Amino acid sequence: MLSSLIASGMALSTLFAPTAVEFDSPPSDEIVIDVATVNGSGCPEGTADVAVSPDNKAFTVTYSDYLAEVGPDSDPTAFRKNCQLNLVVHVPQGLTYGIARADYRGFAHLAEGATGTHQASYYFQGDSRTTHSSETFEGAYSDNWQVTDETEIGDVVYKPCGVQRNFNINTELRVNAGTSDSSETSFMTMDSTDGSIKTTYHFSWKKCES
Repeated sequence: MLSSLIASGMALSTLFAPTAVEFDSPPSDEIVIDVATVNGSGCPEGTADVAVSPDNKAFTVTYSDYLAEVGPDSDPTAFRKNCQLNLVVHVPQGLTYGIARADYRGFAHLAEGATGTHQASYYFQGDSRTTHSSETFEGAYSDNWQVTDETEIGDVVYKPCGVQRNFNINTELRVNAGTSDSSETSFMTMDSTDGSIKTTYHFSWKKCES
């Protein structure tokens, strides 16, 4: 009975929450993002940093220890690394946001016959709509890599107005030795020692209307 009442209350709060209308320009007020939780083998404590761009058009996540690898000297569990970020995005009153595009970058060195896969998803807490992306790179490959996930403007998922919903980002790197020589090491990273390689999430803004 109690769970039914809670569910009904959540449904009503969603039903009567303010709606949003298109808003072309980003807000001029400061946007602050707090990291509520961070978990995963790809982002040990202190190795993931989040920053909002000066023009409020995007925010970036920079990793400094995100590397998956296979090889004769590699830890058996190192073939897969992941990171889960739970973010609290503070935006000016009367506005809400969605993500129009996400750019993921890194470097991969894959021996002939090996593969490296990047997977990512993001969603608002309590919302079943999740944006996914996945890309596999085949060896021999030794270069920077980039995956861009772009959403049509009509399909962008926005945080409901008047409701606090944290923004969740899940990413994963996976390297498979495949048919490569067992003496070779293959790896895939989503980090940078100088901070030049960043994952970028591009905002789409809306004004809330009651």
